[in-house]
Amino acid sequence: MDGIIIINKPKNCTSHDIVRKAKKIFHEKVGHTGTLDPMATGVLPLLIGKGTLCSKYLVNHDKIYDVTLTLGVKTDTADTEGTMIGKKEVPQTIFQKENIEEILKSFLGKQEQIPPMYSAIKVKGKKLYEYARKGQTIEIQPRQIEIYKIKLLQMEEEQKQIQFRVACSKGTYMRSLCEDIAQRLGTIGYMSGLNRVQVGDFNMEVAVSMDQLEKNIQDTKFVEQHFITLEKLFQERQRINLEDRELKLFLNGVKLTQKLKDENYRIYHNDIFIGIGIVENQLLKRDIVK
Repeated sequence: MDGIIIINKPKNCTSHDIVRKAKKIFHEKVGHTGTLDPMATGVLPLLIGKGTLCSKYLVNHDKIYDVTLTLGVKTDTADTEGTMIGKKEVPQTIFQKENIEEILKSFLGKQEQIPPMYSAIKVKGKKLYEYARKGQTIEIQPRQIEIYKIKLLQMEEEQKQIQFRVACSKGTYMRSLCEDIAQRLGTIGYMSGLNRVQVGDFNMEVAVSMDQLEKNIQDTKFVEQHFITLEKLFQERQRINLEDRELKLFLNGVKLTQKLKDENYRIYHNDIFIGIGIVENQLLKRDIVK
């Protein structure tokens, strides 16, 4: 099988755990387009078989998260996995809806964000969390991100929690965003809940649990309903039909003249989907062949 399936990742397991289980189910090469923290839940696209070759088209997707921010406490990891390193009063005045909505809106647009120390970003050949675990400090360079939308979902004054939904660019850290929001509210805080509801065009409506997948992998109807083939993934792209001789050359890696604009195309032969090709400077070359 070659394509993508969208998993609804449960809490307290790693993205690598999901990949490992999927390999046993599909007996194929499996990858993903970006990890979710163990405490996080939600949309995790898995690339199956030759679907792993599509990673370059998917890694830069925008994302949507539902986030829970707990105020008044700071942890060293900026989430529930860490140790408390600070505590501060949370005045009742913070929980004025208009005030919170105004603060959230102030994060809209392009901006620089400093990633959390406990992250996999590499500095001088080592991941940041490796420095953090040894108690070492290192200068972290801010990264350009963009917040497209941010909306207050719920306030829980007794629990000192704020829940909000955010649509953002790749590389945006929700843990850092939570700490920054808490600071602008005049207190401290950490990310106590995270659910990824969408990655690019992939959302929870098409997601399945690992239990569902394992139980129904032999059910053709279930698989067809939830499995995104390479052909379906690129369905918005134009198609190119190749004749017998052109197909043989294409499959052998020979570039073919095609007076089309530079982009990727679905390749067909006798109405049978062959794979994906790329046109560059009016030359078509093979990219992904199923």
